Amino acid sequence: MEHSVIFHKILTDLNLGSFVLQPQRVSGGFMHKMYCLETTTGKYALKLLNPVIMKRPSAFQNYQKAERLERLLQENKMPIVPAMEINGRKMQCIENQYYYVFPWVEGSALPGDEIKEEHCKIVGELLAKIHKIEQIEKPFVRDEISIDWGTYIATATTECPEIAEKLNSYREILYACQEEFNRALKKIPTVTCISNGDMDCKNILWVNGNPLIIDLECLDYGNPFWDMFTLALNWSGNDSCSINFDLLKAFIVSYHEEYGDVQVDWETLYGSGFGWLEWLEYNIKRALMIECTDEEERKMGISEVHNTIHRIVYYHSIKGKILQNLTSV
Repeated sequence: MEHSVIFHKILTDLNLGSFVLQPQRVSGGFMHKMYCLETTTGKYALKLLNPVIMKRPSAFQNYQKAERLERLLQENKMPIVPAMEINGRKMQCIENQYYYVFPWVEGSALPGDEIKEEHCKIVGELLAKIHKIEQIEKPFVRDEISIDWGTYIATATTECPEIAEKLNSYREILYACQEEFNRALKKIPTVTCISNGDMDCKNILWVNGNPLIIDLECLDYGNPFWDMFTLALNWSGNDSCSINFDLLKAFIVSYHEEYGDVQVDWETLYGSGFGWLEWLEYNIKRALMIECTDEEERKMGISEVHNTIHRIVYYHSIKGKILQNLTSV
């Protein structure tokens, strides 16, 4: 169904009035499509969920869990932008297109070069507060990463040469990083809590210096130290391959001040930073049209393969420097 038809049906079905302006595509994440809808009843953010993701067997169960945890964060007065509940439900559907509607927020995410220590302290403290809401006395469980890079490289050689050469160049590093991730998985402290590992820079809007968390459909149960470390890396510049260790320390210290002092093995947590491998595999599948809806998404997959390999190789190369800086935290 054409998006223009979907937009009009959404307004009719949800009683959101009529359009004041034509819907505008807005920048968002790398999986779903976001639009701004300005109508006679208000201004909204519309997230059209990726049809390929929705075909996964666990998709609906995962979204239901995320919605329940989102409500729990609301009850605990966390600064979030929750999906609107309309007609008794958050997730909506029209002609097999699933979507969420949010109130529009006039805020902005911080680009990497504008992140300061004060932002890292705020987010580190906020993450710790989320982790303290609900802790479950059961071991942290997560599947190991077991990706057959060789098969993907062989397929890409004929199906997508744009990514084949780079993948092949870093084949050994990819396997080594996968092993390091799985070793870390076996040693991580067995603590389980509400996890928002997607609370990175692009998913926090700042309004008058205050944070509002968006894109909460990845809420789940996970490990607090894993979350803390991977998000500290994100907020300190790891994603742009330029870690600022003052920012990294500010995030971690602030987290510990709120959460409570914990003894962590930094080398183990370092290994957890290779979660990017799963994002790389997903984008290889998009580039190869295995999990892909259209040419736009395929091109995004190709671009993200290159970007993600760059991040993984950078992170792999600075292990010594990271561990050296964390000894004083």
